[in-house]
Amino acid sequence: MSNASSLPPYLIQRYETWKTKTFEENKGRYKKLAKEGQHPQAMIISCCDSRVHATAIFGSETGEFFIHRNIANLVPPYNPDGDHHGTSAAVEYAVTVLEVPHIMVLGHSHCGGVNACHKMCSGNAPELEGKSSFIGQWMDILRPGYERVQHIESSSNQIAALEKEGVVISLENLMTFPFVKIAVERGSLSLHGLWTDIGEGTLFAYDGIAFQPCLLYTSPSPRD
Repeated sequence: MSNASSLPPYLIQRYETWKTKTFEENKGRYKKLAKEGQHPQAMIISCCDSRVHATAIFGSETGEFFIHRNIANLVPPYNPDGDHHGTSAAVEYAVTVLEVPHIMVLGHSHCGGVNACHKMCSGNAPELEGKSSFIGQWMDILRPGYERVQHIESSSNQIAALEKEGVVISLENLMTFPFVKIAVERGSLSLHGLWTDIGEGTLFAYDGIAFQPCLLYTSPSPRD
């Protein structure tokens, strides 16, 4: 592989800072994780967006969360067709091997993937409609969500609602996986839908009807 390059100096410097400070101060914990393996308390499915820092939101330590990131934090329906399925593989591993007790789907405000889906579904992004568009094919998972929000008057409000629909659809799709359904029904696994406003730092949880604030001082953000 002749196209691989060395890390830029600023990243090497950051690594050296982490190694000499954070790692050295927590060396015992890292050695324990290496020896005993991982036993995460939850799986988080979040967006690739660099502004979404899932572990920071919960103040977590290394080894606490099994994290999978993709465009728009989506989970596809169960589809054992023999093809490549990264998100489905991560869910399978979390549930059947790690036996996590919780799966959290974390959506967020100002999501570029959701915005692209809205443009595609409203006919304003023909470049995403073709089979050659990985983004378009992936965001088609969210198309049923667009159908749920297209009655809303303004595009900006539709997109905001579609961000939350992405979380709900992912929760619905999780239940199409047989091993997830079995674990949920026997009480060993619970599913959680979350949405965060990246500009305000607020967090909302889906209660089966609407997204309610996780903190007392936040305002409700209904799913409509």
